[in-house]
Amino acid sequence: MKKPNVIIFSGYGLNCEEETKFAFELAGANANIVHINDLIEKPKQLKNYQILAIPGGFSYGDDTGSGKAYANKLKNHLWDELVKFLDKDSLTIGICNGFQILTNLGLLPGALTFNDNARYTDRWVDIRIEGNSPWLEGIKTLSLPIAHGEGKYFSDKKTLLNMNRAKEIAARYVEGEICKYQNLKPNPNGAIEDIAGVLGFKGRVLGMMPHPERAMFFTQLPNWPYLKEKYMRENISLPVYASGLKIFKNGVNYFTA
Repeated sequence: MKKPNVIIFSGYGLNCEEETKFAFELAGANANIVHINDLIEKPKQLKNYQILAIPGGFSYGDDTGSGKAYANKLKNHLWDELVKFLDKDSLTIGICNGFQILTNLGLLPGALTFNDNARYTDRWVDIRIEGNSPWLEGIKTLSLPIAHGEGKYFSDKKTLLNMNRAKEIAARYVEGEICKYQNLKPNPNGAIEDIAGVLGFKGRVLGMMPHPERAMFFTQLPNWPYLKEKYMRENISLPVYASGLKIFKNGVNYFTA
């Protein structure tokens, strides 16, 4: 089966494109980083891709609010092409700033606002998977890092009710192995109903605040020295990869399995 093609947006402060490209290529895809201006110049090239990724970063310095300016640029110059892409059998993922961009575009419900602690927060979290999505197939829990100042998910009660009914809540923050190991509160930002990610377009679009591309390898885990000793004493082979890779493999497998 032919490898899917992945387009990864870049430009104006998105700064996780290289890690995201590496993750998709490790998962078995062909991935290209494309500056937003180059796509605006040749918008028809979007039809050559099956997967769209908007990575993390600080687009436009978050000066007008996280993801707002980048979303406006997309809306003003690429909206028709984006709609065509989303209407076909495609997958889209927005990570951190990418999630913020997707909500500002109105492609995912709700919004991301300032953390309850009013600070940029960089730590690991545990999340429990709940939604139905090709991205989340076969995953029950994940331990991933976060790095954001406006990661608190919020939505009105009616929208939340509809999201719960439609299983559009992708994941929630929970107390797992990492939180217990580092003595951290499960919810890092005050997100309503502990929401860490949401879904749209029947699960084909995923937005999430945690960074799966930063949890690709076992030695990236904050508790890997402890796990190493534990596995060695139990005669268990040390793993090479961590759980973040599963997200990207699922995206590739959607088109190759």
